[in-house]
Order: sequence, then structure tokens, then C-alpha cells
Amino acid sequence: LHGPDRRLGAARWRGRAWICCRIDFRDRKREVMGAGYTEIFFLDEATALAAGHRPCFECRRADAHAFAAAWARARDLARPPKAPEMNRILHAERRAAFETCRLRDLPDGSIFATGGQFRLKLDHEIRAWDFDGYRPLEAETDPDGAVAAVTPPAVRAALSAGYRPRLHPSARLRS
Repeated sequence: LHGPDRRLGAARWRGRAWICCRIDFRDRKREVMGAGYTEIFFLDEATALAAGHRPCFECRRADAHAFAAAWARARDLARPPKAPEMNRILHAERRAAFETCRLRDLPDGSIFATGGQFRLKLDHEIRAWDFDGYRPLEAETDPDGAVAAVTPPAVRAALSAGYRPRLHPSARLRS
């Protein structure tokens, strides 16, 4: 996605394996925007999942297996899917428009947009999303209101089937 000058080019869909990795893993040091792939840093896993990424099977092995198992439960599969199977579906969903749905139909851990703002649904409550973290909302949100589901359908299904993303600490703060 980036050139030797570390500037992003026009391409956005070269690879299908969009993964969410740990920042630290086995003392590896990697130059940001070095050769091979473009690192993107997210606030937390809920945000990365909303962007269509999935947990990495190398550095986040347990989380990746839990995600694949939840994916399988959600789709009533006989076995958890392999990474390329999930990548293919997530790639198609990343390229699609956001679905409009009722807020009450979103599982916990989903990111959605309403009124031009991003929100996280957590413990049946709503948190305002920002690049610096989450904050509780003072105003009531209509559970039957229409929202744009940012988190892709396959990820929402895995969340509904029990996958729990790692969240920024501010997501758990109460007002």
C-alpha cells in the first residue's frame, strides 16, 4: 500500500489478509512501513475488527482460534474456518456499503455510526468512539433506532457467537 518513500499510494485492496497483531511479539523489531506490508495502528481490537481485520494466527494465536471458533458457531460449520476462508469473506464485506440495522440487533463489541459519529456497543450501553478512546454518552440512544453497522456482518456474527474483542481501557470506564 505504500512506496519506498513511505507514502500511501492509491491501492487499498492488494491483499486479503488484513490481520490485527500484537505490537510486541517475541522481541521482534520491525520498521514501520518497511518492506512487505503496511502497518495500521488502531485504538483497539473492536476498531480493527470494524475495519475488517481479524486476529493474527501467529502473534495472537489463542485469540485467532477463539475468533475462528466463534465464526464456526455463528455459521453452524463443522470445523473452524481456515484463515483464507475468513479473509475471502471479510474482503468482500470490507468493500460493501455499511448495513443499516436497528441498534438493538448489534452484538456487544460492534462499532456503528449514527449522526456522523462512531459508537461502540458494550454491555448493552453505548460509548462514543474517538481516536483517543471511548467515553460514556449522556443522552439515551433509541434501541430501535436505525444505525449504520460499521463492523462487518461476519465479525458481528462471531461477536454474537461469543467472541470478545480486546478493548481500550477507556471502554470500561463509567460516567
